[in-house]
Amino acid sequence: MEALQLIALSILAATIGTIVWGKIDRTAVAVFGAVCMVLTGCLSDQEAFRAVDWNVIVLMMSFWILAGYFGKSGIPETIAHRAVAWSGGELSKFLIIVGAASGLLSLFVDNVLVILIMAPVALHITRLLKINPVPFLIFIGLCANFTGSALLIGDLPPQMLHSVSGIEFLEFIWQFGKPSSFPILMATFAAVLAYFSFKFRRELGGKAVATEVFAAIDPEDGGRVKDKKFALITVIGFIGTIVALSLRGAIGFELGAIAAIGAAATVLVMETYGRRLKRPSFEEVLSSLDWRSILFYISLFILIGGINRQGLIMLAAEAIAPVFASNTALGVTSVYWLTVPVVGFIEHDAYILALLYLVKDFSVQAGISPWPYWWAILWSGTLGSNLTVAGAPALLVALNLCEREGCKVSAREFFRYSVPFVLISVSVCYSLMMIFWVFL
Repeated sequence: MEALQLIALSILAATIGTIVWGKIDRTAVAVFGAVCMVLTGCLSDQEAFRAVDWNVIVLMMSFWILAGYFGKSGIPETIAHRAVAWSGGELSKFLIIVGAASGLLSLFVDNVLVILIMAPVALHITRLLKINPVPFLIFIGLCANFTGSALLIGDLPPQMLHSVSGIEFLEFIWQFGKPSSFPILMATFAAVLAYFSFKFRRELGGKAVATEVFAAIDPEDGGRVKDKKFALITVIGFIGTIVALSLRGAIGFELGAIAAIGAAATVLVMETYGRRLKRPSFEEVLSSLDWRSILFYISLFILIGGINRQGLIMLAAEAIAPVFASNTALGVTSVYWLTVPVVGFIEHDAYILALLYLVKDFSVQAGISPWPYWWAILWSGTLGSNLTVAGAPALLVALNLCEREGCKVSAREFFRYSVPFVLISVSVCYSLMMIFWVFL
């Protein structure tokens, strides 16, 4: 291994190791690692700029703006409050409904925002009934982190897959005559909800929501949309942008450009009719953007660009290509089950991006389709990250909310929910993946 290759690998390993250690802000660590890649000559400043997929960054920022309006429209709160009525007063049903709503919202909205929207409703009930909020908040966090890879816009990993492969929006639903991410992850999610429905019924023993709780959380009052025009504009902007993304082939624009136009049009309407609407200012919406995450993802692209520039990904691809080319079922299985425990303990975005590029190179070397491997990486990388807080930082938000309620969550208690959640999800998803993407 040459000197620059060793330096690039050392920088990446040290950066990821420090992020996992968790004692220093992960964004600061990632930025420092990216700067080191440039200062050591692993790639030039111009190469570092080109290594960033700005299309993905703009796409992500645009949907955060749309999500900022959506989060303040009152629609998510209305859904959450109505979950009390839909549950028929049974706590176990309420938990499943809130978890399902969290997962569905995360198809379009950042998972941290979903947790912050759904958690207060659950907390209101647990406070009134004076019961332990931990199962509620952990389950909401797990569900919110589950569905981000079902569609192109939910989370960074599917956007990175678009960056590497060029996959379009509708291909996340149906690709090459086969069900792809959305139907497979939704079927997996249904299996997880079915298991936890049984688990919660057994643990909560049919405990009902008290009458006074129903009065305190009136879906026609506490969850009512305060400004229907604002909510309507928000929904039109959101849905219109998603439809436009699905028609990218006909429109001819990049996904980031389409998302930016949708966000800009929504902002323009909001600001033009601002005096007539009870809506947040554009400054408030911009403040909802997670600028630390944006810097983190930019740095991530540069870090992976550094090891790619030094040929490390190609070297690894050449080494594994003969093995994986000889047996696709064995290769896909190995990648899938190796990824599950790894992403449970390291920041999964960097790992997924590196493996996506690795598959791209070794599929060319071996002359095989990369798609079974790409889907294996995306799905196992998303589902396995629910194992620990280190793998899914969004879960840290849920645990912080527990601690604010005076409930210290032990590792044993957390694993009591996360381990079965992960085991069921990765097992069901693996079975569906092998049936549709390996054997058929």
